[in-house]
Parts: sequence; structure tokens; C-alpha cells
Amino acid sequence: MRFQDAARDARAVVYAGIQADPLVARLATLAADASYGQRLLARAVMNGESTEPETWRRIFPSVLGAGAPDPERAEAILAASLEVAERGEQVRSQFRGAFVESLAQVLVARRAGAAAVRRERRVLFDGVAAEIHPYDLTVETAGREEAWDCKWGARGINADVLNQLDDARRHAAGEEHALRVGLVVFDVRTSCAVRLSQQTAPRQGTAVVTLETLDALAGRKPTPG
Repeated sequence: MRFQDAARDARAVVYAGIQADPLVARLATLAADASYGQRLLARAVMNGESTEPETWRRIFPSVLGAGAPDPERAEAILAASLEVAERGEQVRSQFRGAFVESLAQVLVARRAGAAAVRRERRVLFDGVAAEIHPYDLTVETAGREEAWDCKWGARGINADVLNQLDDARRHAAGEEHALRVGLVVFDVRTSCAVRLSQQTAPRQGTAVVTLETLDALAGRKPTPG
């Protein structure tokens, strides 16, 4: 088993520009230490239903109202999320995807070490055709390898991604490697469970991290609130 950089096609070049946008890193840094309520706020706002700050203050009084914990972070998350919401639908979708990947990288790096965490990498096995699409995030520490795909919402969970993750896990086992595979979904557990119930692809060996359990990526207990 070995890792390889993904091919730099036109799509990858355009997306790399979005990944490098300072807004993506700013949001990921804010969300990495946010409470569950603050992360839920970020998801709701970035969906683009409203770009009026006062609308969200009315909807999330326990996060943005008087006496809410960590108000500075909450207001910063609201402001940055509104910047994403104000983009066009296609650009907004790309920013959201890049944000989830960046957030996952920040959290996993706290557990595995920044040097071990890579983005946009393929996992190669002897005698097995390489997957066209790379994994969003990999951990490349010998004996503790991981491969993760990141999704903005539960609708991103489909047979293709589940099969790819399971195939990688099985091929690694065939080479006597224990490759941890999983999905990071910036959506609530219930939505992910409903989506998974509609899939027939194998998923028993695939971890699914949702909004409620994001802190597990960093090896810590969920942040309350």
C-alpha cells in the first residue's frame, strides 16, 4: 500500500484556488473549537437561505443571544458563514466542500500530527487499478494509515463513495495493513442515518463522523452547547 498525489487536471486547479482562499481557513479555524450549536449555526447560514444577520440571531438565540457562551466566536462564525452564503450557488457549494475538508484536516492533525496529514491523495495497491478520484484527507503514518472523504451534507453519501472506501480497506487488509477509512459529514446524525439506510453498499468497516461527533477526529470528547 502506498500513497500518491492526485493528478492536477483543470477541475483540481480551479478547486485548489478555492481551497486556498483565506475565508476557508478562517472558517475552519473558528469551527475547530466551536460548540455543537455554533457548528449547527455555520451549517444553517452557509446553506444560503438568508443573508440577514438578524434572521439568524432570532433563529439561534442560545448561540447568538444575550448570555450565550463564547459570543465572540459565534459572531465571527456568523460573519464568515454569511460571506459564503452571499456567493453564487456553484461557488457556495465549492466553498462549503473546501471548508469541511479544511476543518477535518485541522482536527485530524491535532491527533495524528500535521506532518502526517495530506490532502487530495490516492491510495495504491499492487495489482489493483488506481481509483480515479483521490481521497480528501489521508493520514500517512506507518501502521496508522487513514483515508477520509468529506461531505457537506448527508446527500453526498452514495454507493460510489461507500464502495471506494470499503474497497480500499479490503485491499489494505489483503496486504496486511489496517487502513482506517471513513466519512466526515458536516450534517446531523439523523440525516446521515436516513441516507445510509437507503444504501446497499458495504459500510460496516467505514466510520461516519457527523456534526455531533466531529471532535472525535481530534481524539477528544464532543464539545457541548
